[in-house]
Amino acid sequence: MARPLRLKEMTPARAEEVLTAVPRLLLPAGTLTVRGPHLPLGCDTVILERLADDLSIRTGIACAPALDFGVSSAPEGPGPGTASLTRKTLHRAVNELIAVWEDVAAIRDTLILTAHAADQHLEALSTIRTLGRVRVADIFALEELGPLRQSPPGRWHGGEVDTSLVMYIAPDLVDQARIPPGLSASPELGERFYSAILNALSSRLGN
Repeated sequence: MARPLRLKEMTPARAEEVLTAVPRLLLPAGTLTVRGPHLPLGCDTVILERLADDLSIRTGIACAPALDFGVSSAPEGPGPGTASLTRKTLHRAVNELIAVWEDVAAIRDTLILTAHAADQHLEALSTIRTLGRVRVADIFALEELGPLRQSPPGRWHGGEVDTSLVMYIAPDLVDQARIPPGLSASPELGERFYSAILNALSSRLGN
């Protein structure tokens, strides 16, 4: 069975072999924030790591370890266990990491995956200055998702889409007793959403 090409699991020789053959990289940029009372604080990261793994299997592109901290936009402030970075800190960290991969491994094409639409978070990730191409894909804003992309904001973070995705990917991480009443989430919906996102990203990586 095919396995994802995770940098953190490779020996130096294996990393050189993989990155020389395909000088591209997937970088999941998650968060540690509240996504409702029923979802894990690392909900975004859980989804993005699975996507990076599956994209790596499909494309032969290596994936870097996920960044677990983003720029928070929660108006009520941080909750227990949550943590975030400033826009400047996230920008600098990602810029430095990609610069090292470009210098040492000659990476020339990086796709940053995110599931957090906060303006400062996206700004930090989309203004990277590097030698090669760096693209940011907000998985919930992909044009290829069509009608799903037009859904009201309440359907996303902590709503039907996020909840269904985690129910499909990691059902043991969802606190079933705390799912808000009337939330029509299910593993079946999650599989449909996940397949649409995975196919859209696979198409982008072919360009």
